Amino acid sequence: MSESFVLNVEPREDMGKGASRRLRRLEDKIPGIIYGAGKKPQAITINHSEMIKQLEDEAFYSHILSLKVAGKAEKVILKDLQRHPFKPKIVHADFLRIKAGEKLHTSVPLHYLNEDGCPGAKAGGVINHAYTSVEVSCLPKNLPEFIEVDLAELEMDQVVHLSDIKLPTGVEIVELMHGADHDQAIITIHKGRTAVEDDSESKAEDDSPAEE
Repeated sequence: MSESFVLNVEPREDMGKGASRRLRRLEDKIPGIIYGAGKKPQAITINHSEMIKQLEDEAFYSHILSLKVAGKAEKVILKDLQRHPFKPKIVHADFLRIKAGEKLHTSVPLHYLNEDGCPGAKAGGVINHAYTSVEVSCLPKNLPEFIEVDLAELEMDQVVHLSDIKLPTGVEIVELMHGADHDQAIITIHKGRTAVEDDSESKAEDDSPAEE
């Protein structure tokens, strides 16, 4: 996967909740941390506007990122993002360092294809998405930007499970690594309420006594 995201950050020395609030309120910056790969955690500050701009691209969430800290590049993935409960603000970001030969665990978006054209949808079925992303385990070089799930053959009342996902080479789903009983449903399709009501009305009419 390409490494096209670069984010300039600064080392942070002033710690504590008060310092973090001042960063967010007065400087339009947010606190963050870089950790992992056997190195000491590094506290950082991030320009809020730049972070918001980067987050507009879905790939930022599952891409290998290059953080430039005082001129030195760190290869990381975004591990956690804390948002303000009601304002369009980021309040904290966690980044995990990566090592080329060490597997990482991270969340990757699921892209569902051919929903509208599948047999179940054409028959009036309503598709329910239980998963919009999935946690994967892989080497950094194998990290996918997203995983496609083709629903072209989806029939009415069919269930698609995690084990039905066709994964890229070298990629495993973390949940399935815990055993077959973790093979959760990611897609279900059933008749919509209107269709069910219509069927019930038709059955009631068929079962009603004939007029003499």
